[in-house]
Amino acid sequence: MSRCALSRPDPILLAFDTSAAHCAAVLLCRDEIIAERYEEMTRGQAERLFPLLEEMLAAAELTWKDIDAIGVGIGPGNFTGIRIAVASARGLSLSLGIPSIGISTFEVARDGAEHVRLPAPRGAAYVQKFSGNVPDGTPWIDSEPDDQPPATGPDWEGTGIQHLASIAMERFQAGETGKRPAPLYIRAPDAAPSRIVSPVILP
Repeated sequence: MSRCALSRPDPILLAFDTSAAHCAAVLLCRDEIIAERYEEMTRGQAERLFPLLEEMLAAAELTWKDIDAIGVGIGPGNFTGIRIAVASARGLSLSLGIPSIGISTFEVARDGAEHVRLPAPRGAAYVQKFSGNVPDGTPWIDSEPDDQPPATGPDWEGTGIQHLASIAMERFQAGETGKRPAPLYIRAPDAAPSRIVSPVILP
């Protein structure tokens, strides 16, 4: 078992992201990684996410009751993947009575830059400006990015999910839990509207 897991009351945070073709998750105790998982998948995140999280908890010899906070990726990215992660985080937050903290992919990929450019469909880029550590204004789509720096996203198989967890842990320890996480959508969905009304994500 991790040294940190044995030395409670150090806080333990569970972070996960399904904003692209993956399930990525990590357990963080203060600044120490206890366990980590990454699986590539183009579909099936909804069925795989909770078994993956439970496997990770079991490997760390922890239970859901040991988790103090949740960090979750809110996008931008795949519409369905974002909803899966955000809905799961909010459900866990409610059932466990702990805060859930939404972290955008812009924040994960930023690395101190004033402008963050993420890959978007059809060769476009999602763009977010930052002032200090705070997003400055609303993110937008650059549909003609040829004369701009290349758009790059986080390395979710490597440091991406770890960075997401670190940002969430910093906010949790600072008491900056804020509102419940909500999906960060920048463009309209490509698919035609379903005849079945989707559940509303409450504020």
